[in-house]
Amino acid sequence: MHSAWPCSWPRLPLTRWATSVTPHSTASDPAEVEALRCLELGTAKLEEGDVHAAKELYKRSAEIKRNASSLFNLGVTHYHLKEFDEAIAAWKDSIALQPSSPDAHTNLASAYIISPTSRPDLALHHLQIASSLSPEDPEIAFNLGAVLEATGRLEEALEHYKRSKEYGVERAAVHIRNVSAKILGKQLETAGETKGDS
Repeated sequence: MHSAWPCSWPRLPLTRWATSVTPHSTASDPAEVEALRCLELGTAKLEEGDVHAAKELYKRSAEIKRNASSLFNLGVTHYHLKEFDEAIAAWKDSIALQPSSPDAHTNLASAYIISPTSRPDLALHHLQIASSLSPEDPEIAFNLGAVLEATGRLEEALEHYKRSKEYGVERAAVHIRNVSAKILGKQLETAGETKGDS
């Protein structure tokens, strides 16, 4: 089931994550300043490839001042360390604080697919939310197509692969051909069964 993806999972911390603060925070709040400092240091450690140090800094940031950015980035470190249950928990907490993050929904979907107890139903749910939040994101469209294909929803998968290709994911073309062939095969099989029954 994993062969079609990931297009780019998980989505890594971006500068906008590392520098974001809650709307009602002030620079004079020492806890906010320290949490932000840990968040930025964690992102620097992650960029250096030190996932364990980044995880500890993100964890510390979240303990000081719980915010969506620290939890999102903490989820990324857990994911890289193959701690899927912890990644899922961190991304769920991040989404609880910032439900409109397509990246958090996309990463959560990835963790549901990759974890030892795969949950394509939950992955599909979160990819659909991510797609509604960011309808022109080619990676979300591709990954949504992959989950739909894996769950046998071929017509819907084809639609999302086409959208992904339209927005620039060239390798979606291979999946468009493959899913089109699967759909045709099913149609021919059904036609053959119908002809055999008459």
